[in-house]
Amino acid sequence: MTDQKQVTGADALCDTLLKNDIDVCFANPGTSEMHFVAALDKKPQMRCVLGLFEGVVTGAADGYARISGKPAATLLHLGSGLGNGLANLHNAKRARSPIVNIIGDHATFHSIYDAPLTSDIPAIAAPVSHWVKKTQEVENLVPDALEAIRIAQQRPGRIASLILPADIAWSALPGTPAIDRASEAAYPGESLRLSDVQEVATRLRSAGERSTLLLGADALHGDALLLAGAIARHTKARLLAETFSKRIERGSGRTVVPMLPYPIQQALDTLADVENLILIGARKPVAFFAYPDKPSELTQTDTVISALAGPEQDVLHALRLLAQELNVDVRGYTPAKLERPAEAEAIGSGKLSGGVVCSIVAASLPEGAIVVDEAISEGRMFPQLSQASAPHDYLQLTGGAIGIGIPLSTGAAVASQRHNRKVVTLQADGSGMYTLQGLWTQAREKLNCLTIIFANHNYASLHMEMKNVGVTELGENARNMLDLVNPTLSWAGLATSLGVEAKRVDNVADFKAVLQFALSTDGPFLIEAVV
Repeated sequence: MTDQKQVTGADALCDTLLKNDIDVCFANPGTSEMHFVAALDKKPQMRCVLGLFEGVVTGAADGYARISGKPAATLLHLGSGLGNGLANLHNAKRARSPIVNIIGDHATFHSIYDAPLTSDIPAIAAPVSHWVKKTQEVENLVPDALEAIRIAQQRPGRIASLILPADIAWSALPGTPAIDRASEAAYPGESLRLSDVQEVATRLRSAGERSTLLLGADALHGDALLLAGAIARHTKARLLAETFSKRIERGSGRTVVPMLPYPIQQALDTLADVENLILIGARKPVAFFAYPDKPSELTQTDTVISALAGPEQDVLHALRLLAQELNVDVRGYTPAKLERPAEAEAIGSGKLSGGVVCSIVAASLPEGAIVVDEAISEGRMFPQLSQASAPHDYLQLTGGAIGIGIPLSTGAAVASQRHNRKVVTLQADGSGMYTLQGLWTQAREKLNCLTIIFANHNYASLHMEMKNVGVTELGENARNMLDLVNPTLSWAGLATSLGVEAKRVDNVADFKAVLQFALSTDGPFLIEAVV
């Protein structure tokens, strides 16, 4: 029997995480992780949050990172558990969110027997990770964990996956391990070049009105967003955000940045007259999907594209250098405090629609709210309608893998729970079904989440995509794959069964009343809005 006073690999891993300010673990453990669970049980300073499905775990870690700016740990069970969480790890990687995955594995000596749950975990983890390593000796666990943390903390954020065999977790370390902090993590991208800054400045001086600053990554919040606004005002350039961003600070008193539209023709029209496109934390814009007779690149062939800073470079420093080069009066720039949006006059008290719901929510948002938007087709009007809403953070689906809304809001609520920020989730009904188990986690953790389900009972975005490829009439097979009827989902019933208070509404008057109640109430609540 192992000496109670000896430090096991699992104990040392917990200590290493805590030493490096990783004090939240989103988990769905299995048998091979029991020694690590036992170690976590001895660390009350570690907050352990159970997700009933691994997609909830990984999506919550993404939401936590976007709001807190630091990594959480996930605890996943072997390759199959990791596989269940891949879609939201894909989204997290696209968001450049810092995450440390702890993936349990069979004991090192057991793998040769090809037990039913044996799989190639490094191969499964590789596409959604920047770094993957399996610890083979217990004395290497702390150094491996420190390297995982260092990688995850590389700004703006990376995903590190540490594979923990069961025997490495239960084995005692020789002596007392020295638990250190991970070394300082620099930006992984190339260093900024002054010549690039000067080139961009020259283009803005000569053709500012015909230039667009395309913002992404960390350019859309904090001091970076203020600098971008000041530079745009100084040069008369237009600001534009990537179609899907990890986090945007929006609302009255903040720099207004319209988003590049998702529909391909609208995106092409938006960029048609851009002479100079300057990328700041953004990638060159491309179509989300390929379509017959449509280009993959969204810019014109004669558009000059310049990169001030890539997503993995120091965007804030790049904007400071550009502002200095242009002699921008940054201190004299203050974003306008816009008048809070009124509900559309035509709303009345009749039936709900996606636009009506968005208008009412935009007019009702409390200051400091976090909006998680996975409304898909029904929520397309929300960004425009909410430009003058109370100041809020806006989180989007970054990687296109649907089923992130409820988990993302769960992690964002954990990150902001001390400040009691209201998290409002705009959730399409079809994609919400992928990870509705997250509602149970919201109930258990008493998270301040309001989920608004846009219940249109179909995959409306796919109906639109069928039209985009020239199909105007749907047959029975197509309708069976795109409509959510027979039986019709009852989101209010589902939420209630998972411990979340819920109401179903189908008219404007009831929606307004229930929304005001939900916004004034702490704890999770769900509104099923029939649109």
